[in-house]
Amino acid sequence: MKYITRTVWILSLVSLFTDTASEMLYPIMPIYLKSIGFSIVLIGILEGVAEATAGLSKGYFGKLSDTSGKRVPFVQIGYAFSAISKPMMAIFVYPLWIFFARTIDRFGKGIRTGARDAILSDEATAKTKGKVFGFHRSMDTLGAVLGPSLALVYLYYFPENYITLFFIAFIPGLFAVLVSFLLKGKKADKTNLKVVAPFFSFLNYWKVSPIEYKRLVIGLLAFTLFNSSDVFLLLKAKQSGLDDTMVIGVYIFYNLIYALFAFPIGIIADKVGLKKIFIIGLLLFSVVYFGMSANKNLYLFFGLFFLYGIYASATEGISKAWISNITDKKDTATAIGTFSGFQSICTMLASSLAGLIWFQFGATITFLITAIATIIIVVYILTIPKPEIARNE
Repeated sequence: MKYITRTVWILSLVSLFTDTASEMLYPIMPIYLKSIGFSIVLIGILEGVAEATAGLSKGYFGKLSDTSGKRVPFVQIGYAFSAISKPMMAIFVYPLWIFFARTIDRFGKGIRTGARDAILSDEATAKTKGKVFGFHRSMDTLGAVLGPSLALVYLYYFPENYITLFFIAFIPGLFAVLVSFLLKGKKADKTNLKVVAPFFSFLNYWKVSPIEYKRLVIGLLAFTLFNSSDVFLLLKAKQSGLDDTMVIGVYIFYNLIYALFAFPIGIIADKVGLKKIFIIGLLLFSVVYFGMSANKNLYLFFGLFFLYGIYASATEGISKAWISNITDKKDTATAIGTFSGFQSICTMLASSLAGLIWFQFGATITFLITAIATIIIVVYILTIPKPEIARNE
């Protein structure tokens, strides 16, 4: 465990607390918004605006972090924004203020993502990236187990008392901010932040980025366009007969598997290669979607969500580790931020596309199209050199 440094532990704990706060509200957010007068259409617009804000800001602040030489301030400010947005959602119930509070939350994610992942990359070598990113993903996703579990317990004793839950969620969010102040900035962090760059300046990185980066990101974004929100998987489970408690239970189960396997899979990836593990993850994703297209057995859903947790463990952290291995160290935050920004936009499009196909042709066709598209993307990914070759290491 010597490769899990003090800094990696701190960032992982910060992510654990933040995800606990966010995921505590995930199951009740649509219900709460409807209770204060939001229509389904307005909820969709809210989430779209929030995700677009997060996506575009990831690239910009990643570029700003690289240009300024700073990391820690972006991490601290980003997590602080996400923390204060929780009580704001309960205090301000007018639609315009709700939009502002939700956007603040996602804006915080945009500020911190590139800088945080760059710190994780700096704490690892090319041969330990899988372990470091995998450990961070395990801790982060553990929050997605704790959050909904705490929410279920609370709502069992205090049904429909949503507003108090937003204030409770502020507590782990505050812990995250406090822990982030244990981070120690390197010498470059002590300079004054005087760098100003146009908001879309990060897009210029695409022109100068390595060809390996372009090829990988094209494949990742193509996959993202077919990888719609997990809500569609939960909706399929609901339509097949699972009650609300079971649907939330299977979501918690998926996150538990994800949290348990991300770190060990990261260790394996460092030994056998990031590319191999990533491809296995995509193949498991395809199996899950083929299974979802035909499954009506309630117990089999847990098997499919088990595989879905393994897929997430084999792709989320691994993709960032792969990107950091094929880009220059001074551009790490820009490279990951640019990819994450495009990914957020593609995720929005993916969910819209899936919703349209579901409406027109039904759930079965939706999942079949995604599964088949993923197989095609796997063939494309196979043509990309593995990161160890790309970096000549």
